[in-house]
Amino acid sequence: MILVCGGLADDVTACVCARLEYEGDAYRLLDLGRYPEGYAVRWVWEGDGPVGEIAGPGWRLDLAEIGAVYARDIDARGHALAETAGVETAAAVLGECQAGVEALLEQLPCPVVNRGGGMAANMSKPFQLGQIARAGLGAPRTLVTSDPEAARAFCAACGGDVIFKSLSGVRSIVRRVAARDLARLPLLRHGPAQFQQYVPGDNIRVHTVGDEIFATRIRTAAVDYRYARGQGHDLTMEPACLPTWVEAACRALAAEAGLLMAGIDLKETPEGEYVCFEVNPSPGFIWFERGSGQPISAALAALLRRGGRETLH
Repeated sequence: MILVCGGLADDVTACVCARLEYEGDAYRLLDLGRYPEGYAVRWVWEGDGPVGEIAGPGWRLDLAEIGAVYARDIDARGHALAETAGVETAAAVLGECQAGVEALLEQLPCPVVNRGGGMAANMSKPFQLGQIARAGLGAPRTLVTSDPEAARAFCAACGGDVIFKSLSGVRSIVRRVAARDLARLPLLRHGPAQFQQYVPGDNIRVHTVGDEIFATRIRTAAVDYRYARGQGHDLTMEPACLPTWVEAACRALAAEAGLLMAGIDLKETPEGEYVCFEVNPSPGFIWFERGSGQPISAALAALLRRGGRETLH
């Protein structure tokens, strides 16, 4: 039996459930958008692992029956409590609930896409840069600092062509440093940021699903392709063919991070070089599947179906 942990208000979770139903795979949904109301998670540590059950509306699932798990955190605004008790209350309840579920998933012996331990690295972009280097991929020239003068010197050394982003897993819009941003550099003293030399070329999002690779080439003039159309830029997507060594490096990067599924952001420069920016441990793959026509959700369903037979290399 496959267990899905997520909220149906989240398009990715809804897509996974729809794909499993289409493929005829048996699954149960622990709807984090409603949990704990209507659900119960009961387990104890016994011997070498957890023993217990998960119950939902009209069903009970012994932990020993779970062959694989797909897990995805949701935002407090996607919880039912947000409408009745407010977002702050929903966030507090959801935080406790998701932490409790993650603690269980960390201990289950079956494959989990993905465990909290693997996703934690996304909270530190500098830590990820170390993982990227060990996997054999290059990274842009980078500075992490709360020193305004260090940031100013870095921008000058890069010829003024620099982007900046947050250090954590909290989504931020990647932008080029402009004159108005240089005037705001003193604000760094209140919190560091990550600066990187701008890399020209095509964006490539690589989704690893077990050992499978799905690479999507994104062409746009926008600095952050996720917001291209909202900023008035055109955007196109198509399947991409990667050199064998780049595919192998992406698999190695996902494996080091302990991720059965990952979204890896690359750029191919006009000279044909590849650089890596970060690894997303819970990728919103639907947009790329729709844009490129690649069967990412089908590969994920197959991975979950194989259960304990799937391994990382």
